[in-house]
Formats: sequence, C-alpha cells, structure tokens
Amino acid sequence: MFVCPADEASFDCVRRNKRSSLRSGRIKELMRVTRESLIRIAKETAQERAFNDRDIIAAYLTGSLVSKETDPMLGGTADIDIIFVHKDEPKHRREFVKLTPDFHVDIGHRAKAEFKRPRELRLDPWLGWEMYDPMLLYEREKFFEFVQAGLRAGFEFNAPAPALQRSRILLKDARGMWRGLLEIEDVVTPKDILQYMNSLYHAINAVAELSGPPLAERRVMLDFASRAETASRPGMDAALVGLMGASALDSSKLEAWMPEWKSAFEAAMQNNRVDVSIHAARVNYYEKAFAAMLGSDKPVCVLWPLFHTWTLAADVLPDDALEAWRSACGELGLGWVGFDQRVSGLDHFLDEVEALLDELAAQNGLETSTSL
Repeated sequence: MFVCPADEASFDCVRRNKRSSLRSGRIKELMRVTRESLIRIAKETAQERAFNDRDIIAAYLTGSLVSKETDPMLGGTADIDIIFVHKDEPKHRREFVKLTPDFHVDIGHRAKAEFKRPRELRLDPWLGWEMYDPMLLYEREKFFEFVQAGLRAGFEFNAPAPALQRSRILLKDARGMWRGLLEIEDVVTPKDILQYMNSLYHAINAVAELSGPPLAERRVMLDFASRAETASRPGMDAALVGLMGASALDSSKLEAWMPEWKSAFEAAMQNNRVDVSIHAARVNYYEKAFAAMLGSDKPVCVLWPLFHTWTLAADVLPDDALEAWRSACGELGLGWVGFDQRVSGLDHFLDEVEALLDELAAQNGLETSTSL
C-alpha cells in the first residue's frame, strides 16, 4: 500500500515532475491503460492536490479500481474514484476532472468530522463500505489507521448483526421514499421518477450489501443478479427488471433511445442546476459502457444507468424537450398510465426484502422487524 509522507521534502517529486496527471494529461503517455496505470494517476493526483491545499489531511482511492472482483473497465472506459478528507468543511462535495474522453477522475470531498466516531461507521451503509477497504494515497496526519481500526475492530463489520442493521437502514429509507410516491396526483415528473428509482436503489442495496458494497450506478443491473443469488433470492433480479418496466422490452428499443439520451445529456450538462454527475467528462463513460452492455448477452442491464441519467437530465430541461423522455416513460409503465402499478409493485418488493432480512435475523438469533 502506498503512503505519501507528509513533510515538505516529500513534494520534491512534484516540483521536479511538472507532468502531473491533471496538468499535462499523464494518461496520454501510457501505451495501454491498465488498472495499475490508473492507480498511478490517482497517487499523483493526491500528491498534487495535497501540496496545493493544506486543508487536505488524507486521500484514499475507492470504487472499482480497488476491487479485486470487478473489472474497472466497462466499454473501454473507467473513472478514478478519489476521496479527499479535509480538516474543515470542504467548499464543495464532488467534482470531475477529465483526463481523456474515456477516463476521468471522480473526486469526492469529506470533512474530518464525518469520521470522528469510527466504530459507528460500521453501521453506515455508505461510508462504512467506503472506508472498509480503500487504498490509502496520502495522509498529512494520523487518520487512516485510527479510523480503520475502529471500523474493523473485532472483525465485526461483516458479522450478521451490523450487516443486517445496515440493510435495515437502507430498507427504512426506501420505505420512506416509497410513502412519498403515494402523494403524486396529476402529473408524473422527473423528480417523481427519480424518487421511485432512489427508493428501488436503496431496496436492492439492502439485499446487495448483505454480501458486498453498494452497487455502482453503471453496474446496478449487471451485478444485482449475483448478489440476489448469494442472498438465496435469485427471483429478485427478475423483479428488478419488472419494476423498471423492462420484462418484455426489446433491446432494439434501448438502442433507439440512445441518440435521444445523448441529446438530453449534452443539453442538460450546460445547465448549472443539473445533478453534478451530468458532466461533460462523463459522456463517453456512459455512452461506451451502454454500447458494451447492449452488445452483451443481457442488454437490459443498460436500462438503469441510461434511464437514471436521462431522468436527471430531464429534471432541468424545458417541457418542450421532454417528448422522447416521456415516450420512454410510457414504454416502461413509468408515465401517468401505469405508474400506480409500479409503485404498488415496489411496495411488494419492499415487503419481500423485509421478509428476507427477518429470515436472516431469525437464523442468527437476532431481532426481527416485528420484535424491534
């Protein structure tokens, strides 16, 4: 594991080497992009940022680059997920830096205060997994070892009790978002669809996190099948496809939506109100991954990231630019006609997830939802 020392002399390499990953396109010098070359760029990026910002106390690499089970490349594209920990509250939470059209750095910013109770992180379904097994890139003061010691103490992170508690937190959040969907009256808006998908995302992660970290956006429908299988609920994969309205959807329809998706994405990324993930550095990241999934033996897997990003874009576009998106909603049963059925189906799915968690709790001598 690489750890950059914190004294000023440690930055001599930065001063000597002006070809940093962000300023000179270090990636362009690589003959072939590999996991190792991307990790090298992550280390250089962490050094440079820390040298220029004394508020940064640590940096770590997370995501597919540090996963031994997942190929970080999808459609020949990948991102580099770096988290910078700041002494004080960071000015912004997320940013993207383009390296080439196919590769970018996805930078998250966190405050040191978020880690002040390491033992409690084992019950956090998002930050707990993020800190469980990242790669340390830099630290200015003792931080990383202290946080991980608390998080991993006694090998309890993956024990049944904390694992089930993390999943119950996700399920509770999913149920809360579902209740909000019952208040929709006349028109189904992009915000309503995003709330529906967010509720569903929390629910499937309540299952997925029983055996691993949260599902990455591009890989939601690629990876959920194996997680559901591990949870002895293989039918939940088909349920996810059904809840997205794709049980009988032909792949040609998905291909036909691609130009409309791209047009909406490129229009929305000019709008400063759009979600930060709709960014110019990520066009190929999505588009080439979509093409790869469409050419696979399970093309329906493209639906989650395609429709989610399309809906994020639709949320800031004018009404007269939403005709194609609304047509897609209708095809998926996520328009005004059919949305009630989808919400009802989501209710049933949440019940199934709760039954799974109760079953696992009973098997391990823990409290079920009825006894909590």
